[in-house]
Amino acid sequence: MGMMGHSFLHSGPCISGLSPAITHVLFGGSPETTTIQIEDCPDIDIRTTIQLLEGNAELTKQEEKAVFDLALSWDLPGVTKTNRKWLHERLLFHAVISRTSRQVKQLRKGLKETMVWPFLKERADIIPTFLPRTSEAALNFHTVIQRIVWPILEEKEEEDEDEDECCLEDKCRVAGYLRIFIEKASCAQLKALLQFWTGWELLPSELTLKVVSSDFPKSATCFETLRLPAH
Repeated sequence: MGMMGHSFLHSGPCISGLSPAITHVLFGGSPETTTIQIEDCPDIDIRTTIQLLEGNAELTKQEEKAVFDLALSWDLPGVTKTNRKWLHERLLFHAVISRTSRQVKQLRKGLKETMVWPFLKERADIIPTFLPRTSEAALNFHTVIQRIVWPILEEKEEEDEDEDECCLEDKCRVAGYLRIFIEKASCAQLKALLQFWTGWELLPSELTLKVVSSDFPKSATCFETLRLPAH
């Protein structure tokens, strides 16, 4: 779990998609006071079963059995006309909070080992940056373009110029082509581009672009550098 702290400290990617309910408990909030949504339940089958208790529609024998089997496995009673709402809340609480208590403790321990924990406890406003929502971490052309370190657009002295460096015109032209591609790319295409550029689909703090004299596009994933041919 300390990997999350190390990644954050060294400007690496953060883990997205952690439930707000889990985040609340992780940083000292009372489990009993946290707001839990059905979407917080990660297991689709369990989520579907718990959703059967929403509303007042009469359950079929099959649906009632599915609820009973789930409740019995967690030492809870079957559904009745009087306990339906209560059972819905208890099942949801157990699915999201109780079943993850050990993982939350391990996560907290890992953050303490990397000394990120005291910082986050003091600066609660940083927590959304440390654990962003999935929607905030989703790729779009704005976020990708903002992270790119574009080629230097000044002409260098001839003696200082690298062998594979290209002229200002080529740099501008190829960089412009890449920008157009990114602006029109789908999310899947942006993920594929990032995989080639950095080795994974998570967006780093910087993406370096170089325009060089070569036959094919190349990447140095460790340095998060993309080298595009000038032609």
